[in-house]
Amino acid sequence: MTAMEWNPIRSKDYPLYKQIADYMARRIAAGEFPAGSHLPSERTLAKELQVNRSTVVAAYEELYAAGIVEKRKGSGTIVSADIWGMPRKRLPNWRRYVEQGSFLPNLPLIRHIQKESKEADIIDFASGELSPDLFPLEQFRSILAQQTFDCHLGYEDPQGNLALRETIARHVKTDKGIEATPSSILITSGSQQALHLIVQCLLKPGDAVAIEDPSYTYSLPIFQSAGLKTFLLPVGRTGINPDDLTLLHQKHRIRMVFLNPTYQNPTGTAMPLEQRRKILALSAELGIPVIEDDPYTLLSFTGERLPTLKSLDRHGTVLYISSLTKIAASGLRIGWVIGPQPVIERLADAKQQIDFGHSIFPEWIAQRFLASPEFSAHLDRLVGELKQKRDLLVDSLERHLSGIVEFHVPAGGIHLWCKLLKETNDLQLLREAIRHGVVYVPGRVMGTQQGFVRFTFARAEKERIDAGIRRFAEAYRG
Repeated sequence: MTAMEWNPIRSKDYPLYKQIADYMARRIAAGEFPAGSHLPSERTLAKELQVNRSTVVAAYEELYAAGIVEKRKGSGTIVSADIWGMPRKRLPNWRRYVEQGSFLPNLPLIRHIQKESKEADIIDFASGELSPDLFPLEQFRSILAQQTFDCHLGYEDPQGNLALRETIARHVKTDKGIEATPSSILITSGSQQALHLIVQCLLKPGDAVAIEDPSYTYSLPIFQSAGLKTFLLPVGRTGINPDDLTLLHQKHRIRMVFLNPTYQNPTGTAMPLEQRRKILALSAELGIPVIEDDPYTLLSFTGERLPTLKSLDRHGTVLYISSLTKIAASGLRIGWVIGPQPVIERLADAKQQIDFGHSIFPEWIAQRFLASPEFSAHLDRLVGELKQKRDLLVDSLERHLSGIVEFHVPAGGIHLWCKLLKETNDLQLLREAIRHGVVYVPGRVMGTQQGFVRFTFARAEKERIDAGIRRFAEAYRG
């Protein structure tokens, strides 16, 4: 059997490198490559099989981990002399361990976007972080300089620092109209950990959940890792249609629904009050818990703040998630869940098993910051700066892409959802845009829709926004 008589089959269920490793192992077993003989070079075999050299490298690593071949510097890959049973040290096949773990990795495209967004010369419309000039650094420096650290350094309360939870209870009452007590709050490492705890603790494999389409949660592998069945709720100009949730529940017995109703990621839409009331009525009628992910309510550009679902909740059906990530600093890693006390205690128990409770230092800073007059001043400045960035982005889109894109101007938040009117290959366009020096998130990462992009305007510097859209336009026009 020669390489030219066999070709790998491109299948997501049977990776190319594994096919090649199995194929070469068969050739070795058949005596085509005796003990001590050289295998074809990685470059030669890649050319024969018409695959990337990295694929052959991975295949040879499989054979090496299995003890079938040896690597000799300057000599290439050689069939092991003791392949027929002589004692030999064998390495663990770490690649197989990595691929077989139950907790799934991020999508390769997500990892690629994250890597590219860190390049210094790239204009970043992909990251959900604030730009460094929007962090409240001076306020944090003032807290550290003027206040004495007076907390113990042992393990924290499983629900989080009591003083911080008391401050958050006052904050959500004042700024969002949510009634909460410290015992109904759990401090988490941002919203991401809150979602992970909810999925792991309150659901079981096979449960059906509903998520928005498009949505940030669509890109998360946590649902698949937990063995959940996800069903999609289309997001229109005013968010999801409550009737769609009713139909989904009738067909699939939905156990939980995940919503981001205010300045939704990625569409920027804000669900009207009446629609929110209908969602809550359905939740109470059907017994479906609603997970409200709310990072953006305080980032309103009109001065009007829509009521959160939690503030309207009269039946205790809403678990509320928020954080300081989008309104202060992502690196602080302070988020929270508000819900019924038995649920909070269950989530706190799981968090305690994972990390023995939150770190006291960021909790201490967050508590002082939220309780200070500087928090409101920072928020006012932040909203003003983000509104300027949004306006610059809209102006640039109209200047450089008029007639070939459509978009809805968000009234708050940090995302703008853009429809591409010119037919294009999403992945090819992203590659070309990166080559031009700009990165963003293709719509397909966030849901089933093709021909959309998400421009996030929080991270890019104001003076580079127009250049970023011009670069995108050059890539898009070809």
